[in-house]
Amino acid sequence: MTNRILGAVAALGFSATLATGAWAQECGDVSIAEMDWASAELMANVDAIILEEGYGCDVSLIPGATQTTFASMSEKAEPDVAPELWINAVRDLLNVAKDEGSLVALNEGPITGLGEGWWVTPAFAAEHPELDTVEKLLEHPELFPYQEDESKGAFVGCPAGWGCQLVNANLFRAFDMEEKGWVLVDPGSAAGLDGSMAKAADRGEPWFGYYWSPTSMIGKYDMVMLPFEAEFAGRENWDGCIALAEQDCMDPQPTAWTVSEVETVVTDDFMEKGGVAADYFKARVFPGDVMNQMLVFMNENQATGEDAAFEFLVSHEDVWTQWVSDDVAQKVKDAL
Repeated sequence: MTNRILGAVAALGFSATLATGAWAQECGDVSIAEMDWASAELMANVDAIILEEGYGCDVSLIPGATQTTFASMSEKAEPDVAPELWINAVRDLLNVAKDEGSLVALNEGPITGLGEGWWVTPAFAAEHPELDTVEKLLEHPELFPYQEDESKGAFVGCPAGWGCQLVNANLFRAFDMEEKGWVLVDPGSAAGLDGSMAKAADRGEPWFGYYWSPTSMIGKYDMVMLPFEAEFAGRENWDGCIALAEQDCMDPQPTAWTVSEVETVVTDDFMEKGGVAADYFKARVFPGDVMNQMLVFMNENQATGEDAAFEFLVSHEDVWTQWVSDDVAQKVKDAL
């Protein structure tokens, strides 16, 4: 059991001896990547608590990030589990590892409703239900007046240096947005991007721009992502043009945003030894709206992944009890 979880459980008066007794022989050691963003921290800690208290596993949380965790799992078979691996960042190498059998996608949808794209405020969506796609909205730049030239419409993209800056700039060209009267606004920083959205949402003003989910911003402001009418135009267009610098993408084609895919990935060694823990990971799915709520909780309370995990288990019993049997659920509830 991790020191951090031991401390939390002890504070709640739960007996560590009970959790590491006979049950442990049925599960064994499980190492889980605790990657360095809020939703991944929450997922890793929820997994740790349920596996320890419900199944008697001996869990260790290993700090990581997308690239470093993937590399370690591929080369050293450590840790056993990456709960929230965004595969677009490692797609080609992950496919090789899957083909070789060294890594396995145990759950191909551990969070629902996630993705990147173009969003508007809920007030705007309610006021203009007829503008329910990106293409329809692009015909009305006058509804999003640019502060420095109100004859133009403002589309808020990504700060310079982010990968999504290239994507947004190329999509801006692909959809002929300049000719339609739009200006691509660089928010300058993550804080600038968040601030522009928050300011508009708080004031009930229109806002149109890039963001992603799950995040506390989307959860807090209940933002609405617009679908594209265009079909996804293929990986050659996306990976070979849209995702590249402008000089390397001379003819970007209109396209829907590439699907954001997250998987719970495990090592082949874990597949052999995982047993009940492997079955748990297959069943564990976080609803996107619940995840956004939890990220708002973490942001507003400066909560750690462990703090948020206990809050999730107490507040969303209706969600996680669907992942486990009744007797396992009761053991976890007894520990809270």
